[in-house]
Amino acid sequence: MSGALRIRVRGQVQGVGFRPFVWQLAHRLNIRGEVLNDPEGVLIHAQGARIADFVAAITAEAPPLARVDAVETTAYAFDTPPTGFEIAASQGTGAETRVTPDAATCPDCLADIRGDDPRRRGYAFTNCTHCGPRFTILKGLPYDRARTTMAGFEMCPDCAAEYADPGDRRFHAQPVACALCGPHLGFEDADGAHPDAIAAAARALLDGAILAVKGLGGFHLCCDATNAQAIDRLRRRKHRPSKPLALMGRWQEIDRHARPDTEERAALASAAAPIVLLAKGDPLPEALAPGQNHLGWMLPYTPLHHQLLDAVARPLVMTSGNLSGEPQVIGNAEVRDKLGGIADAILDHDRDIARRLDDSVMRLTPEGPMILRRARGMVPDTLPLPDGFGDAPQVVAYGGQMKAALCLLKNGQALLGHHLGELDEALTLEAFLQADADYAALFDHRPDVVAVDLHPDFQATRHGEARARDEGLALEPVQHHHAHLAACMAENGHALNGGKVAGIVLDGLGLGPDGTVWGGELLLGDYTGFDRRAWLTPAPLIGGDRAQAEPWRNALMRLDQAGLSNWADQLFADKPLEIARMAASKGLNAPQSSSAGRLFDAVAAVLGICPDGQSYEGEAAMRMEALASETVFAPVPLDHGAAGIDPAPLFHRLRADLARGTSPGDCATLFHLSLAHAFAKVARALVDAGEAERVAISGGCFQNARLLRDTLDALGLDRSRVYLHHRTPANDGGLALGQAVIAAARHLHRR
Repeated sequence: MSGALRIRVRGQVQGVGFRPFVWQLAHRLNIRGEVLNDPEGVLIHAQGARIADFVAAITAEAPPLARVDAVETTAYAFDTPPTGFEIAASQGTGAETRVTPDAATCPDCLADIRGDDPRRRGYAFTNCTHCGPRFTILKGLPYDRARTTMAGFEMCPDCAAEYADPGDRRFHAQPVACALCGPHLGFEDADGAHPDAIAAAARALLDGAILAVKGLGGFHLCCDATNAQAIDRLRRRKHRPSKPLALMGRWQEIDRHARPDTEERAALASAAAPIVLLAKGDPLPEALAPGQNHLGWMLPYTPLHHQLLDAVARPLVMTSGNLSGEPQVIGNAEVRDKLGGIADAILDHDRDIARRLDDSVMRLTPEGPMILRRARGMVPDTLPLPDGFGDAPQVVAYGGQMKAALCLLKNGQALLGHHLGELDEALTLEAFLQADADYAALFDHRPDVVAVDLHPDFQATRHGEARARDEGLALEPVQHHHAHLAACMAENGHALNGGKVAGIVLDGLGLGPDGTVWGGELLLGDYTGFDRRAWLTPAPLIGGDRAQAEPWRNALMRLDQAGLSNWADQLFADKPLEIARMAASKGLNAPQSSSAGRLFDAVAAVLGICPDGQSYEGEAAMRMEALASETVFAPVPLDHGAAGIDPAPLFHRLRADLARGTSPGDCATLFHLSLAHAFAKVARALVDAGEAERVAISGGCFQNARLLRDTLDALGLDRSRVYLHHRTPANDGGLALGQAVIAAARHLHRR
């Protein structure tokens, strides 16, 4: 291979220093030609004796933030033989290539911050092509400074020289800046503004103050994580009594107060810099995460965070800066209005945030990574669609009501958007609508098909229906649990014609086609349809949504169904049992539901875990997972009959075990095992009978690592035959991906 080549590089290759990397590589290997950006990615015209080495090194030596999906080569003829290698001007418009997610501060920039150069020493906005803000400052494509929130900061001569030098790691780094020309910090408390913002913020934190701190995708509320009084004040002011608080620390703090293993350390140190759930080490105040045995930690991921952590030399709470139920605050004026009653002081800056992004959250399990919230650092990355979807139409899918996120299909790729929150809150709905328009504009997306959940009252469904109607687009309603199954299949590359999969889908709720509320399901299906093969025996949700908030209601119904009404009378004697039973018997605001999430709540209430009420979604289930022991038990058999998988035998066993002094932790273990075995038995039978090619495990209940482990063990299948979520959430944050591929599959099937 020595002739001239046209080399097309596809993937995450813009805004990551790819052109200067190619330029440097070409000079090293004596390659002549040019490199440029265009709507499809990076385009190279090249010739030279070592052209084969050059093509191989494009993938092997790519920059840290790059992701090369394909390198395609064809013969090329230069009009005039080149004498050198240059970076040519970008060509075309459009959005066929990916936008790079925000990236944590790289080691070189961290060294600059701690070095001697007065332009960058202590400068809180130091960045290069290997790190810094991307998606959170982007206003439009193509990605250049004029279309970011850095447009108003004119580069000084030194920054301009770095920006223009292909040999510099800041070549075409759009947010490049220094202390002479870039954004600046500000700190304000009750005494007014302070000139040294970091020093003033550190003093305030060490004195027990609560700060609002501006990050990449929004404000955090911050306090000293070793100060129980400060934590208590933060919880009271934010009206957040027990939901776990995220922490930020340097390695020395994390290694002291947690026990990260090798994989957890790699996740923490990745460019995405997510919150990672880690087992507790040396104790911190219990109020950080009541009833939990893990804490969510992240490393400092901006220069500002590094400087603040260096100044206080202790771990900090870094929880989302918002009022309860509202989206995260991103504006400097907004923070004073919204968070002024919570924060004692504000550490902000004058670089605007183009779009709100919460911190991503993940945990590492023996079965691999588990994404709990997909946001900063992980979006707007894309996933390749499985084989058979190459001719799929452009689709927009709108997800569900909880953990809202949307998904776009285009050109063989799926772009799953960022976590937005619960759409019953007006400001979150506003953010959802803005994200819809935002993604469409950024990625030049023109859908042919709109996919929505079956539930007619979901705000996302209403929006999708209205858009389809107004724009004359095809509308595809998709059953909630079918979407979970399809999302897991698609993430794992299950081909369009790859056969049926047995899906164990356990979550809180989703409307079934029979009009009841589903949530504990065994589906046999593919992308175009499904059969419901097993389910939890339904029980009434007394009070509708109140059943989700008050676990005793679910326990009452399950105990009554099991013939254990007397035990329910003893456990919940202070509750309005007669009224509740009457509502259930008459079907008054008491819909039937097979929800596994509500079964978790019922068992938790029986074990005395927050029976009166949950202060956040999933609290009872999370506490029960944390409580579960490592004792080995034989599971309680829960046979599958015509009415479903009946948990009644489990409640009889729990009553007997508790009466003879079995610990709640052992009882929690027994529950996890029994539920896992009940569904695994049916799924394994479908595989053994040849009806299913594989098993897929999805739904929010499988954020529970203990339940996931027990289910995999009970299946007894080779792991290659089981699909799990690793890059997308098993919870409703991944729902839109499933909706999108189902809608696409149906349209391909009809052709």
